[in-house]
Amino acid sequence: MGRRGKTGQQDRNEGAMDKAKGRVKEAAGALSGDKDRKAEGRADQRRGTAKEKKGHLKDLLK
Repeated sequence: MGRRGKTGQQDRNEGAMDKAKGRVKEAAGALSGDKDRKAEGRADQRRGTAKEKKGHLKDLLK
């Protein structure tokens, strides 16, 4: 039996969650003055954007 990968919709949903989590981390870092937390939030947002694009690409290639 083969493993089924994630669907495009699942990737887009995960990407949206990563972006939201990243915005919260970035805001918390900005408020507390924690540059590392702020940078981690930005990285999460970029990761989320990449997952969303991956999901769109999967749907296009169906």
